Amino acid sequence: MTSKVIYEGNLRTKATHIQSGNSILTDAPKDNKGNGEAFSPTDLVATALGSCMMTIMGIYAQNNNISLEGTEVEVIKVMAADPRRISEIHLNFKISNGNLLGEIIRKKLEHVALTCPVAKSLHAEIKQEVNFIYL
Repeated sequence: MTSKVIYEGNLRTKATHIQSGNSILTDAPKDNKGNGEAFSPTDLVATALGSCMMTIMGIYAQNNNISLEGTEVEVIKVMAADPRRISEIHLNFKISNGNLLGEIIRKKLEHVALTCPVAKSLHAEIKQEVNFIYL
């Protein structure tokens, strides 16, 4: 088992990661009858994409003695209606020490990010716009 999710009422869930025992809360967003006091489930999907890409980039960096500490990704989720769903996810990576990386390494980092498991698992109709900014 990967996780266990409990409905706590008032459109809130508590998800617990079985291996670590860490928990996260979700709330329905304010525009969908919720309190918006935590990530919504769709926020987690969009955030998981950014986190997955960053992790895969980190693995490549670690294997190649490259420092990516301090790298950030800004995640923007765009919703559509009828049916309500994620229509777009925009990711803006700000890569620390990026100005020290050569073109070959930059292209490899971008490639591994764009082929992460979450990116490849999302429906093809969800537009994934990814920008890499080298600082």
